[in-house]
Order: sequence, then structure tokens, then C-alpha cells
Amino acid sequence: MLKVDPVNDTTAVTLPRILTRNPLRGKSFLSIDAFSGEELQLILAAAKRLKGRRKTLQTGGDEYRAALNGKHIALLFQKPSLRTRVTFQVAIEELGGTAIYLGPQEVDMGVRESVPDVARNLERWVDAIVARVFRHDDLLTLAQYGSIPVINALSDGEHPCQALADFLTLYDKHGSVQGLKLAYVGDGNNVAVSLMLMAAKLGVGMSVAMPEGYRPKPEVQKRLDDLFRIAGVPFTVSDDPQRAVEGADAVYTDTWVSMGEEDEAAKKRPAFTGYQVTPELMARANPGALFMHCLPAHRGEEVTDSVMDSPHSVVFDQAENRLHVQKAVLLLALQSLGPITS
Repeated sequence: MLKVDPVNDTTAVTLPRILTRNPLRGKSFLSIDAFSGEELQLILAAAKRLKGRRKTLQTGGDEYRAALNGKHIALLFQKPSLRTRVTFQVAIEELGGTAIYLGPQEVDMGVRESVPDVARNLERWVDAIVARVFRHDDLLTLAQYGSIPVINALSDGEHPCQALADFLTLYDKHGSVQGLKLAYVGDGNNVAVSLMLMAAKLGVGMSVAMPEGYRPKPEVQKRLDDLFRIAGVPFTVSDDPQRAVEGADAVYTDTWVSMGEEDEAAKKRPAFTGYQVTPELMARANPGALFMHCLPAHRGEEVTDSVMDSPHSVVFDQAENRLHVQKAVLLLALQSLGPITS
């Protein structure tokens, strides 16, 4: 593994050098926790370099525009999507591959056909599966019964591609993530879990405010405690948003009611009274602190318009960076390129 910061060292750590140390070749990408901090940094480094080459790629002058030539990737989606669907499809096509969208009407996975049988069929036709599912266990089953990489495009357990995009955004805005404090205010959902795992793996301190009863499962919380302790960076969990954002360099929130939880909305919303990110809450963070959100945002609920639309809001930068990190994950997982020198 490279012994330098691969995200920032753009001179010594070129994209070809990253590919020669490729940690994802042929592997599934289901959880942030499955990779080391160094491996995650290499994915971010590849994303940063691919982002810088995008204009050249779009005009046909980049050799990576044929990197996935002849590769077919199934987009197996049980949930509707804007950012995930568009960014994965554009990423695949900009790298020369073919995206095949399979919505619930085509597959109805687990009802019309078992998850193992879906995996056994798709492995005969396509080179990878990008799956956006309700149950994380279905991702594990797809990876178990198929012989091709499976990429987590969201499950009830994690949203790892979002966490990669979030940290690429922090690198873009701060140059480095070392020494930063990240605050999260809201539900302990899939986005929060991936974000916390990513912070622990990269050695970024976090302060989290979540209501009792809406925190990660005990086994997940224990794993996070262990990872932050090993990293030697602060990690606090409380039910106090004001305490959480004190001295933060970025404040992150997400919707209080995730997709598929609509029946729980009336129960959940009262529990999050006081957890709205307002200008007053942001004022307790460091001057110029970034506001982050994975989107879609419920304006007027978990965040006010004035925060969403403020100069310090980077929510659309995060959305853009989904494209670049997913392009990196695809390239690394499906790499079959010959020598590349540029």
C-alpha cells in the first residue's frame, strides 16, 4: 500500500499507480467496514483523478472512456431514485460500459423470483450488479450466490457510496480531512452508519446527536466505538444537538423518515423535535462550517431553507461527487485494462 496520502498527492500517486495497487478488483462493495482506511483513501484518490479528467473524457480524449468497454452492469433497483440511478448510469456510460436498469416491475426480487436465483441468472449475462434494496441481507445473498461484484447502492444497513461522496466533498473543500470534526444530527440510519464508519476508518473525529431509540443497533454501536478507539480520535453520542455541533467543521443531517418508513412518520417526527438544523444551530459550529445532507431534503423539517440555500451548504457538491466515487468503484471493481501511462 502507498505510504503517502493518496488523495492529496496528485504528483506521486497517479491513476495508473492506483490501479496497480487496486484493492477492489473483482470484489463486491457492500460495506465501508469491509475495507481499510488506506483502501478507502485509494478509492477517493481514484475518484478525485477521474473527476479532474471528466471534461477530457466527455470530449473523447481520455483513454478511460473505454475502460468498461464490453462490460454490462445491471442496475437492480427496488427503490425509486434520482441521484443513485442517474449517477451510476452516467458513470457506467462515461467509462464505456452498458447499464441495464431493472426496476421492481421487471424483477420483483424475493417475490417473483428468489434472491439466489436472481444472482445465478444475472451472473450469466452481466459483469456486475449495482443493487438498491430494502434489506441489506439481500445484498449479502446476491454476493454469496453470484460470482460477480455486487455494489451497494443503498440498503437498510448502509449507504457506502454516499459516504465516499461525502468525504470526497470534505477533501475538495478542506484539502485534507485530518484534524476535522464532523457533527451529525438526526436519525441513526444507513447514511449515518456509513458516515461514522468512514470517519473512523479515516481518523476523523465525530460528535453525534440522536434521540434515544433511534441510534444504531447495539452491535453496530460497539463496532463504531472500537473503530474510533483504535483510530484515536474523539467520538461522542448524545441526545443534544447543540453539544454535538460545538466546534464542528461540518454539520450533517438526513431525513427523519427514510424511504420505506412512511408508516412510522407520525411516531418518529415528535421524537426529533429540537433536531432541526437551523441558522442558530449552525452558529454553534466553527465559523464557515459546511452544511451537508445526502438528499432528498425535507425542507422545513430536518433543515430550514436558509441553511440549505446558504453559501456554506455543499449538498449539491455531495450529489455531484456521487458520480465520481461510483465511477472509481466501478473502474476498480471491473478493472481489466492493459498498461495505462497517463
